[in-house]
Amino acid sequence: MTSIAGFIFLLVMVFGGYMIAGGKFGIIMKALPFEMMMIGGAAVGAFLMANSMHDVKHTLGGFGKILKGPRFKKPDYTDLLSLLYYFVRLAQTKGAMALEPHIEKPEESPAFGKFPKIQKDHHATDLICDYLRMVGMNADDPHQIEDVMARELKKLKEEELHPSHAMQNIADALPALGIVAAVLGVIKTMASIDQPPAVLGGMIGGALVGTFLGVLLAYGLMGPLAARLKAIVEEEALYYEVIRAVVVAHLHGNAPQVSVETGRKVAPSFLMPSFAETETALQELSIA
Repeated sequence: MTSIAGFIFLLVMVFGGYMIAGGKFGIIMKALPFEMMMIGGAAVGAFLMANSMHDVKHTLGGFGKILKGPRFKKPDYTDLLSLLYYFVRLAQTKGAMALEPHIEKPEESPAFGKFPKIQKDHHATDLICDYLRMVGMNADDPHQIEDVMARELKKLKEEELHPSHAMQNIADALPALGIVAAVLGVIKTMASIDQPPAVLGGMIGGALVGTFLGVLLAYGLMGPLAARLKAIVEEEALYYEVIRAVVVAHLHGNAPQVSVETGRKVAPSFLMPSFAETETALQELSIA
């Protein structure tokens, strides 16, 4: 919602200042549909040329993510730490084989069932199950597993960042596409050079709307949206980094409480549950 509010504020400041300075909207409104058709249509065409259909759908989903904001709140980190604590404690007290009923069928696991949001997040469940499964297969070299997890998390993050890169590419192209529209307007004006100055002035003003629109859409809309989406993806990536931190700490032989504390420190500072909040959640943890 802050993105929408920011864009509205931007429009009010830009057009409000123009109006206060004595500018008239007639020329802008007359040229806007045609300039938007040229600039927006060219931007969409270039976007389709540069991306696969999967990437197109992924980018469209990115606009929804911008409106909704980051998925994970402080309680989500507390829940994740609680679930991981249960698993590493179970592995330490009863052995890695005790994890098998949970990691082979997470949809039927009472542990995952206690935290439905985690259970529905296939990235989180896959990470937890895959790497705890590797522990059960005696792949207990913490450095090896940490390296494999780091590469997978980097891959996931890069895939989620693609919509942001696509939006930024559009933002970079929009000023040039605005110039293209403006040049076409100038060509149209030159073809009417025999008209009175008042008419030519209006035609030149309409052509300049293209340059204005390209720059405004680039730096006032697409650029900020791309930056916002990138920030959201990077924040959400830390949620999965918590899983890596706890699993690796467990493989290093740390106590469950220490492993969880290691993971807690990875969470974003403004979302990180306090030590006391985490301790309370672990004490209240009850899984049948």
